[in-house]
Amino acid sequence: MNSLPMFSSLRNPRFARLYAAQTVSQIGDALTWIGLALLAYQLTGGKDAAVVLGVALTLRVLAFVVFSPLAGVLADRVNRKWVLVTCDFGRVAVIGLLPLVNAVWQVYVLMFLVNALTAFFTPTNQATVPLVVGQDEAGPAFALSSATTELINIIGPGLAGVAAALLGTRNLFFVDAASFLLSGLLILTLPALRAAQGEDQRSTWAGIRDGTARLWRDPPIRFALLLELVAAIAGALILVNTVTRIQGDLQLSEATYGWVMAAYGLGATLASLVVGFVGKRWPRTRFILLGGLITSVAILPGNIAPLPVILILWLLAGVGQNWVNLPAQTLLAERTEEGAQGRVYGAHFAWSHLWYALTYPIAGWLGTRVPQADFLAGGGLALALLVGVVVALRPRGKTENPTAGGPGAESI
Repeated sequence: MNSLPMFSSLRNPRFARLYAAQTVSQIGDALTWIGLALLAYQLTGGKDAAVVLGVALTLRVLAFVVFSPLAGVLADRVNRKWVLVTCDFGRVAVIGLLPLVNAVWQVYVLMFLVNALTAFFTPTNQATVPLVVGQDEAGPAFALSSATTELINIIGPGLAGVAAALLGTRNLFFVDAASFLLSGLLILTLPALRAAQGEDQRSTWAGIRDGTARLWRDPPIRFALLLELVAAIAGALILVNTVTRIQGDLQLSEATYGWVMAAYGLGATLASLVVGFVGKRWPRTRFILLGGLITSVAILPGNIAPLPVILILWLLAGVGQNWVNLPAQTLLAERTEEGAQGRVYGAHFAWSHLWYALTYPIAGWLGTRVPQADFLAGGGLALALLVGVVVALRPRGKTENPTAGGPGAESI
C-alpha cells in the first residue's frame, strides 16, 4: 500500500466500508443499464429499443440536473448516513418493480425514480469522502474510487450479459436490487456522517444558489468546471458517434465496437492510477488542462484513423477525460469548507451532467450533418473552447485556498 498512495485510504475503516458500499452500488448501476437495454428490446420487439434507451438517458440527465443541487443542500444539514441508506433501499424497491413491467411508460416512470434517488446518493457520497478521510487524503481516496468505477464500466457489461444469459433478463433486476440492498446494509454499519458545520440556517433555495455560486466564483474550480465542458464535447462525440464509425464506416462487428469502448474505459482506469500515484506533486489544474488537451486532440483523427490507431486514440481520450474529471472532484474538497461541501458537490454534479445534456445533441447533429468529419469538427470545437478558457480564465500564479485561509498551490 505504501507504493501506491491511493490504497492507503483503505486503512481508514470508515472509508473502507464506504468504498465497499459505493463499489457494490456501482455494480448495481452497471446491471441496471444492461438489463434496461435488454428489457427495452423485449418490450418493443427490437425496433424502438434505441428510442426507449434514448428517452431513459434523457430522463437520467434531467433527474440529475433537477435533484442533485437539492441533495447537496440536504447533505449539509442532516446525517448523510441516512440519506445514503434511504437512497439505496429506495432503489431496491424501484428496481425490484422492473421485472414486473409490461409497458414502456412504466419503464420511464421507474427509471426517472431510480435516477432521482441516484441524484441524491452520488453527490452525497462524493461529499462524504473528504468528511471521512479528511481534506488532505481526499485525492487518493477519489483516485481509488475513480479507478474502481472505470474498471466496473469495462467489465460490468460483460458480467451483466453473462448473468442475463444464465438468469434471464427480468431476473437480472433482482440481482441488481440485491446489490443496492447490500450497499445499504454496509452503510448502516457506519457511524454518523454529519458535517461539522452542517446546521445551515439559510433557505433551501439560498443553499442551492450558494452551491452554484461557489463553483463559479472560485477561479480554479471555475476553470475546472469549464474544462469539464471541453471534455464533455469530446466525450459525447465518443459515446454517440463511435458506433457509426466502427460498424458503419469501417464495417466491423459489434464485438470490435466493444473493444474500442473498452480501450476508452481502460485509458480512464490507468489515468486514475497515475493521479493516485502522483498525488499533490502536480497542481490539480495542470492535470485538468492536460486532460482537456489530450481528449480533444485524440478525437481529431477519428474519421480517418484505421482500427489499431482508433484503439490507441480512444485509450488516450479516456486518459484525458479522467484527468479532467477526477482532479476536479478533489479540487472541490480542497477548496470548500466541510460545512458547504454537500451543496458544492451537489451543484457540481448537476452542472457536469448539464454539460452532457448540451453536448449529446451537438454530437448527434455533427454525426448527421458532417458524418465524414464529425470527430474532426467536434475536436476542433473542444480545442477552440479550451483555448478560450485558458486565455480568459486560467488561474495565474498562486491562488488563495478558501479553506486554509492562505495561499494555495493551484497554478498552471
